[in-house]
Amino acid sequence: MKIAAYQFAVSGNINDNIETIKRAIVEASGQKVELIVFPECSLSGYPPRDIESSAEVDDCKIREILADFQSMSEEYGISIIIGTIAYENSKYYNRAYYFSPGKLMQWYGKRALYGWDADNFSAGEEAGIFDIAGLRVGVRICYEIRFPEYFRQLYLENTDLNIVLFYDVADKADDNRYQLIRSHIITRAVENVTPCLTVNATFPNQTAPTCFVDASGKVCAELEQGKEGMLIYGFDKKKLDFGELGRKKYSDILLGI
Repeated sequence: MKIAAYQFAVSGNINDNIETIKRAIVEASGQKVELIVFPECSLSGYPPRDIESSAEVDDCKIREILADFQSMSEEYGISIIIGTIAYENSKYYNRAYYFSPGKLMQWYGKRALYGWDADNFSAGEEAGIFDIAGLRVGVRICYEIRFPEYFRQLYLENTDLNIVLFYDVADKADDNRYQLIRSHIITRAVENVTPCLTVNATFPNQTAPTCFVDASGKVCAELEQGKEGMLIYGFDKKKLDFGELGRKKYSDILLGI
């Protein structure tokens, strides 16, 4: 399965975001990518960095554009995961929307809400597990990388690949934070014996990587920090090796499986 992650400078101008995302989808399709993912709030912009608050979002426009992405998925034969603010039942959510040819639109709402997130969003209730091209794929959003429990839920559901959408940036360069979050990603992959694909925004200073990490914690591909671009990786579901089998054995024992 050819997968891709596209990092770029997400902004408060939804039209600019749409143009970048659509261009990337067309480019990915041309390279035979089967799944492309974009950062947290990459469609709407993230409050309060890009927009003042979640209430500033034009919900009607968001719904219209989401329908366009479903159409693009059908037209280009590609699955897509995009982060955006969503409004439903008088509440705002930080969601990852999943589009795939021949399927209804699905989504996952971020649950670990703290600080700006708590000020702007309500917690989602979805499991965040999608069937993509015969693979069971788990999705999590940004701050949730800090908590093993969110990924243990995916382990119990036997996901083949986990995806994390980030909007983790800072006003000043912060390599310590970048390396810390990178280590979280590696640890989540290793402890759950499950590969992980991540994608982040780039502006003003990117503090979490766009990368692919295998089930043993090897960083197989990583984009240059702070530069717009597309990571493409050929993902194959592989049999577990000796060390991976050992981690799975004791994970199952500890979880009472």
